[in-house]
Amino acid sequence: MVQPKIMLKKKHSSAGRAPLILFLCQMVNALDVPLDHGEKAKLLDDLVQPPTITQQSPKNYIIDPRENIVIQCEAKGKPPPSFSWTRNGTHFDIDKDPLVTMKHGSGTLIINIMAEGKAETYEGVYQCTARNERGAAVSNSIVVRPSRSPLWTKERLEPIILRNGQSLVLPCRPPIGLPPAIIFWMDNSFQRLPQSERVSQGLNGDLYFSNVLPEDTREDYICYARFNHTQTIQQKQPISLKVISVDELNDTIAANLSDTEFYGAKSSKERSPTFLTPEGNESVKEELRGNTLSLECIAEGLPTPIIYWIKEDGTLPVNRTFYRNFKKTLQITHVSEADSGNYQCIAKNTLGAIHHTISVTVKAAPYWIVAPQNLVLSPGENGTLVCRANGNPKPRIGWLTNGVPIEIAPDDPSRKIDGDTIIFSNVQERSSAVYQCNASNEYGYLLANAFVNVLAEPPRILTSPNTLYQIIANRPALLDCAFFGSPLPTIEWFKGTRGSALHEDIYVLHDNGTLEIPVAQKDSTGTYTCVARNKLGMAKNEVHLEIKDPTRIIKQPEYAVVQRGSKVSFECKVKHDQTLIPTILWLKDNGELPNDERFSIDKDHLVVTDVSDGDGGIYTCAANTTLDSVSASAVLRVVAPTPTPAPIYDVPNPPFDLELTNQLDKSIQLTWTPGDDNNSPITKFIIEYEDAMHEAGLWHHQAEVSGTQTTAQLKLSPYVNYSFRVMAENNIGRSVPSEASEQYLTKAAEPDQNPTAVEGLGTEPDNLVITWKPLNGFESNGPGLQYKVSWRQKDGDDEWTSVVVANVSKYIVSGTPTFVPYLIKVQALNDVGFAPEPAAVLGHSGEDLPMVAPGNVRVIVVNSTLAEVHWDPVPLKSVRGHLQGYRIYYWKAQSSSKRNRRHIEKKILTFQGSKTHGMLPGLQPYSHYALNVRVINGKGEGPASTDKSFHTPEGVPSAPSNLKIVNPTLDSLTLEWDPPSQPNGILTEYVLKYQPINSTHELGPLVDLKIPANKTRWTLKNLNFSTRYKFYFYAQTSVGSGSQITEEAVTTVDEGKMAGILPPDVGAGKAMASRQVDIATQGWFIGLMCAVALLILILLIVCFIRRNKGGKYPVKEKEDAHADPEIQPMKEDDGTFGEYSDAEDHKPLKKGSRTPSDRTVKKEDSDDSLVDYGEGVNGQFNEDGSFIGQYSGKKEKEPAEGNESSEAPSPVNAMNSFV
Repeated sequence: MVQPKIMLKKKHSSAGRAPLILFLCQMVNALDVPLDHGEKAKLLDDLVQPPTITQQSPKNYIIDPRENIVIQCEAKGKPPPSFSWTRNGTHFDIDKDPLVTMKHGSGTLIINIMAEGKAETYEGVYQCTARNERGAAVSNSIVVRPSRSPLWTKERLEPIILRNGQSLVLPCRPPIGLPPAIIFWMDNSFQRLPQSERVSQGLNGDLYFSNVLPEDTREDYICYARFNHTQTIQQKQPISLKVISVDELNDTIAANLSDTEFYGAKSSKERSPTFLTPEGNESVKEELRGNTLSLECIAEGLPTPIIYWIKEDGTLPVNRTFYRNFKKTLQITHVSEADSGNYQCIAKNTLGAIHHTISVTVKAAPYWIVAPQNLVLSPGENGTLVCRANGNPKPRIGWLTNGVPIEIAPDDPSRKIDGDTIIFSNVQERSSAVYQCNASNEYGYLLANAFVNVLAEPPRILTSPNTLYQIIANRPALLDCAFFGSPLPTIEWFKGTRGSALHEDIYVLHDNGTLEIPVAQKDSTGTYTCVARNKLGMAKNEVHLEIKDPTRIIKQPEYAVVQRGSKVSFECKVKHDQTLIPTILWLKDNGELPNDERFSIDKDHLVVTDVSDGDGGIYTCAANTTLDSVSASAVLRVVAPTPTPAPIYDVPNPPFDLELTNQLDKSIQLTWTPGDDNNSPITKFIIEYEDAMHEAGLWHHQAEVSGTQTTAQLKLSPYVNYSFRVMAENNIGRSVPSEASEQYLTKAAEPDQNPTAVEGLGTEPDNLVITWKPLNGFESNGPGLQYKVSWRQKDGDDEWTSVVVANVSKYIVSGTPTFVPYLIKVQALNDVGFAPEPAAVLGHSGEDLPMVAPGNVRVIVVNSTLAEVHWDPVPLKSVRGHLQGYRIYYWKAQSSSKRNRRHIEKKILTFQGSKTHGMLPGLQPYSHYALNVRVINGKGEGPASTDKSFHTPEGVPSAPSNLKIVNPTLDSLTLEWDPPSQPNGILTEYVLKYQPINSTHELGPLVDLKIPANKTRWTLKNLNFSTRYKFYFYAQTSVGSGSQITEEAVTTVDEGKMAGILPPDVGAGKAMASRQVDIATQGWFIGLMCAVALLILILLIVCFIRRNKGGKYPVKEKEDAHADPEIQPMKEDDGTFGEYSDAEDHKPLKKGSRTPSDRTVKKEDSDDSLVDYGEGVNGQFNEDGSFIGQYSGKKEKEPAEGNESSEAPSPVNAMNSFV
């Protein structure tokens, strides 16, 4: 084929230049003979052209069985083609079927099934052939099928009863129709059922419940199938669902077990997710190229799971990925082979997560790479038809000529077939034909017709002569020169009558003959001549070009703020070309002005009188000519007239019209229009940004500017997809955010910071674990964020060892020496480059257990409960880690008084730091102890030192146990007791002191009695009958007296009557002892007792009232008149640590004193404990070995003299004192 000889400059049109596109589209038509009606067609009436299919029915043609069948087949050609059809591969004789007619002048079939006949009769595969003397073109194979909308099969749907929280799938199972039905769920009122993350419809139409709730109970779950082709809707039988509690379920089962379906196997408790669809851990999906890929995962669980999607070996395409059905469905539009791979859906709730992997394979029906194009050749020329297609699997290419496979078509010596290419050489007029290329694989086929038309024609200019082009200055001018000829003519352009051919320095000549003047100026005005030449002749045509001045608005309307009820005027002055007549149009908010007499236009002005609130808005002046248009706008803001009676103050309205300008790599200018300030001046604007790439939906503070600004220059970070919003603030508060601006993606750059919190700590003796806080997505500054981790020994001359790791937060160096200092660096990098060099951080490789035990352990016994331990420090190198301190293990081996006493549990005290001594508190007196010392580091303890033994000296004993008084008689009482639970030494003797309490409530003389230490029973004789005695009892060692225990008892009147041990009063002890007289058998005594009882009752009431008011009653006053019979001196402090004694522990009680009514004995001895001294196992010591905190013995003393009881006196003792 002959190409144009003069190509000043080849150029393809841009998408934004519509006139250029219009002209360039003629380039393809230049290869055809124009057959449409019009001036160009009339110029070529004498030319012939093979048929071309121009319109046909789709390959898969689904028809409505209620309407006539129309199968389209339109074609053009010269002479006009004739048409024939095949059906199911054989000739379809339409003349023999009275219901079938062919549309006049075309090949379109009309089958009249509305009169009679059925659509099913005409199902099949149809193909149309258009033929004239130059060849035959064929249509696609058209598969004709009637649409089907079958009914649901009859079925009996049982009611469903579920426990609250269980999962459920309501099946739809629509009938198979053609085309497939659209599924949706509604109720009896034809209202769509609400769907959410918990309840949703799957791709198969089923309704899935992740967990059911009581509000899901209803009797009209109905699945509908809509068949759009026939405009019919089919309905499934309603499904009844009831959600009840466990108790209600049990009742329902008992009542309806015979006719109700139960889903009761699963528990309604909270549970981790499981997938309802798809099943298993893996599945496969196949989709065709160009289609929309839909992947679905629906999970059940309680709480309702959330679905996430990832692509395992890549990222999801940004502009083609969409989430449907509450993210349960992932859709990728226009898929290609690159979208193949493994996609993973993750279902997650608070109890766990599961995932399912879908392996996606994208296949492809055949698609064109190079489709065959029509050829117009002159005799003797050469040319090629190329048919190149791709697909998956690779399509097969087959050629036909005039609808006949080329293998059996008549031979043509001018053609040669080479796979997907037919090569023509030295063609002749008989070589004219229509060729069909068929590319097919298992997923479809492509069929293309391309003719070879051999013509010998001189050039013809198809553009109308003397066409006038009017162009605005400084815009492109496109001058048309449509042409035809065979061989293909060459085109030249000339300006003026005697000008030379135009050159490429100013002009551009396109392949279709169009001359482009990129920037037309006033001097471009003139006559241009187009000349077409080929070997058979020459043709020319003249066109004219006029350049006009642009239309401009030289006075634009301005922003105005007016009060309600006033007048406003907008001015708009326009300058234009004198030969063009402009039209001035005023708009409000991009629409027509209100039809209101208040709006008037006077020459260059728009005037609005009696302005109201509704008049506020954007007013635009638009000036239009036949060639161009310009516009300018201004905002009218209407405010309340001043003064306003009752202004309403509120936060500002949000700003609007956000615009991004001056877009640079690291800065951008943001401009906005303020909203109404609502009668409180705006004080400032707050600008926030969103990073849609890294933190979509999260807004961050960017900047603040004063309330008078409407523009801000913002600093940007690299590799961030910015959106901005603005809020206004006044004295009332802050407005809601504005609408987000358009997005702006900054370029990637190297990181400008390194990770923080870099540490190096070994977890094993031979490793170094390097950790850091990674950069977030915003700080990465670009894709491919990684870290360069470097390390070397601090005290060596080794070079740095480095490794680049992915976006993680830890790296483990193995094979390191034990506890060696290392210098560590972690540097960020991305696909653009490295962050600045980081500073080195000191770390240590892993610790190991210490190797050496402390030596020269010495113990100094301070007193019976405290010892001081000293030891020599271990060498620091043997610690093999950070020295944390020393730990003392000590235990009580055996008591000096009981050699067979078993060992007790070991106790531990830890001393921080490098101290070499410490105190052991809370020891048991008169005991044998052993201890050892160990050094500790971060790994653990070292070996123990040799056990060191020591003894604690004697201390005072605890109180005797279980003091009881038995066998009371007229003149004797017997005391029984158990030895002290903690003798704290060798008991030397017991001390018993006692004194009587007589009928006058006075304490008698105190008797002091020594009892041998080996006794546990003692009888006191020669006591007074019917007398109460107070006893004080304690044990002694060589160190001193221990805590005492007290008791009271009464002797009897005679041998046959026993006086029991009366319980003492609780509190201050004001009970009174009295004498009992054995005259109960006399009548006068009985009456007297009744009177006395009544008086006692009255007295008790008075006592309680006075006691509650804090006063004293007579008995108390009488008791206070007596002094203690004996005061035992306080025991001097023996210098021991933690041994305390009080004189009151050995002092006899005052008058009326009582032990507690439950006869319990308060603990009086020292109560040293490791908790009081420090840490025990967890305690702490200061560096000098002293304890942290105040030591205090935990003993409870008897009330001090004169203190009153917190409770009322015992009524029982009060009764005894009067009887």
